[in-house]
Amino acid sequence: MLKQHLQFKLSQKLSPQQIQLMKLIQLPTQAFEQRLKQELEENPALEGGKEEALNDLDSEFDNSSEEYNDNESINTDDINVDEYLSDDEIPEYRTQANNYSSDDEEKTMPYAAGTSFTQYLINQLNTYRLSDEERDIAEFLVGSVDESGYIRREISDIMDDLAFTQNVYTSEEAILKVLKIVHQLDPAGVGARNLQECLSIQLHRKNKTEDTDLAIAIIDNAFDQFTKKHYKKLIQKFNITEEQLKGAITEIEHLNPKPGGSYAGNNRIVEHVVPDFAIKIVDGELELSLNGRNAPELHVSREYNNMLKGYKDSKEKSKSQKDAVMFIKQKLDAAKWFIEAIKQRQQTLFVTMSAIMNYQKDYFLTGDERNLKPMILKDIADEISMDVSTVSRVANSKYVDTPYGTKLIKEFFSESMKNDQGEDVSTREIKKILETVIEDENKKKPLTDETLASILKDKGYPIARRTVAKYREQLDIPVARLRKKI
Repeated sequence: MLKQHLQFKLSQKLSPQQIQLMKLIQLPTQAFEQRLKQELEENPALEGGKEEALNDLDSEFDNSSEEYNDNESINTDDINVDEYLSDDEIPEYRTQANNYSSDDEEKTMPYAAGTSFTQYLINQLNTYRLSDEERDIAEFLVGSVDESGYIRREISDIMDDLAFTQNVYTSEEAILKVLKIVHQLDPAGVGARNLQECLSIQLHRKNKTEDTDLAIAIIDNAFDQFTKKHYKKLIQKFNITEEQLKGAITEIEHLNPKPGGSYAGNNRIVEHVVPDFAIKIVDGELELSLNGRNAPELHVSREYNNMLKGYKDSKEKSKSQKDAVMFIKQKLDAAKWFIEAIKQRQQTLFVTMSAIMNYQKDYFLTGDERNLKPMILKDIADEISMDVSTVSRVANSKYVDTPYGTKLIKEFFSESMKNDQGEDVSTREIKKILETVIEDENKKKPLTDETLASILKDKGYPIARRTVAKYREQLDIPVARLRKKI
């Protein structure tokens, strides 16, 4: 049986405007520019650039537009047109997003143009005399080369694909024959199926010397022992001296393990990092600035204002005019909100980065990562009285230009550990010291994780061996055996 009852509960919901603001805050500079361009295209009531006179529009929202909803029905009789047509003198900053000069920041980004890596290889194939079938196979092989310069597919799979997609019925032997031609293309090593073959191809194309001959023998016949740096076994296997082995290893170290990466015009997407902030040291003090691209000049369209004037002055208001004024009101509300949201975004970014800069003042003044303080999102959130999620949105996707290079903001956050004096130190500080110790070690006898833990303990950082191993892996430093050199 159905029953009817009342229930009271407290709930908190984000308005569509708040959700959009959070999304705007999360966007880095380049993505924000795209979002701004999209809004300008979709909302004709929003215009970019400066306007000659900005004294005809009221910058405040009327009460009816604070909780605007696309599905909400609007009665044109309830619209107070006068609130959109106020003749009060309004300062420019009330209807513009910023007062920056258009020359403050470079707005353009150059992009390099060139031939794709695949086309570059095909152009080389045109210099070879090949039958129609060989050319089809060669072009298919070149098309299978990845961005590192390798063909990582099995020959049997390539043979099947040639039959199904190119209607070329051939054998594995024929494909391997054409593959040798691909191996002759530049850059040396392209088309290899694994690292061993890649290095071998490059060595065979070098001028013959004792070192290259020995390097070829090592790569072709003892690759596993070489990768594991079992140097004593290599010396015994090839009956050579340590100096001869060192010469061969030097030849190998000069090879390119990713031949595709050396081609500047390959078809990989090049990501341009545009700093969202810039920190400079002026007279011994830190100075923070926001990238001018984050502060566009925006204003509400005067044409839409004139449309509302025409509606107000008309004595007889038709249904089409009422429909038009509802559309105009919605677009004006959206334009005003977007301008206000951008101003809030600017303020949030600047306040958050200012707190981070002041918190890590010692680091930004010196550039020494050992001066980084332990800092978590909550530390900054408490400092600026904002939610942790807001700080996270700023830190995870934004970059700052410092005197020591362009840094991802989230890199300044780290957990803390206790040193032997009971003081909180940043894990970044410990990692930097660990990295320095490994750089200064004797490469003939690299330090084990246990030895590294002992050294850090002597320096006042009592951490376990497994913690050292974790930090070493995070720094992308191999184990002691793989760091060994002769």
